[in-house]
Amino acid sequence: MAQQLLMPKATAVWLVDNTALSFDQIAHFCKLHPLEVKAIADGESAQGIKGLDPITNGQLSRDEIEKAEADKNYRMKLADPKVRVPEAKRKGPRYTPVSRRQDRPNAILWLVKNHPELKDGQICRLVGTTKSTIETIRNREHWNQANLVPMDPVTLGMCSQIDLDFEVSKASKDKPVTETENDTTLLPAAATENLSENTSVFGSRSAPQEEGEEDELDADKVFAKLSSLKNNRNADEEQDD
Repeated sequence: MAQQLLMPKATAVWLVDNTALSFDQIAHFCKLHPLEVKAIADGESAQGIKGLDPITNGQLSRDEIEKAEADKNYRMKLADPKVRVPEAKRKGPRYTPVSRRQDRPNAILWLVKNHPELKDGQICRLVGTTKSTIETIRNREHWNQANLVPMDPVTLGMCSQIDLDFEVSKASKDKPVTETENDTTLLPAAATENLSENTSVFGSRSAPQEEGEEDELDADKVFAKLSSLKNNRNADEEQDD
């Protein structure tokens, strides 16, 4: 549905001259006061305004007018637009109200401190400032630097949270990814080749064996030890003889 009636006074002039609608119905549809509509009908107001047909511009249908003429309590509604016009995107820096302009340096200081990844152009779009002003605040050379207090531009009404999040996410994409100090990565092959048997893959000592756990027996070593004991025994017997 259309959001706003085009040229309400000119539309009211046309409705007064071409329909049998009441003053209240015309005033409600055109967002005017009933006395103002009565003045138009009496010729006391809008004398130099040419009537605008709302049927021709597609904001009102003939059936809607006939329905309102038959029922004096009925209130006409704007017709659905036949063409959807996309919302125009804002270009250039955001307009800052005069009452909030004194807080603009505080908002810039907040952005510089809390979001250092933002570029000067992005800060300009958010709070409607200039790059030279941002540079003076960033370098602590602003004329009122001692009295500046960081203040959230969203709280001040200078930008929306959606706009701020969009600019921050956009700036984060260009920020290089740095490895954290506690990141665990695989050791190179050259480092793992010299690890001892009791060293784990990540360079830490492996857990000690539990008490009472026996080492795996080596058969060759056992037989070699038995043979040496047997030879020693035979040598002792020969000496006794």
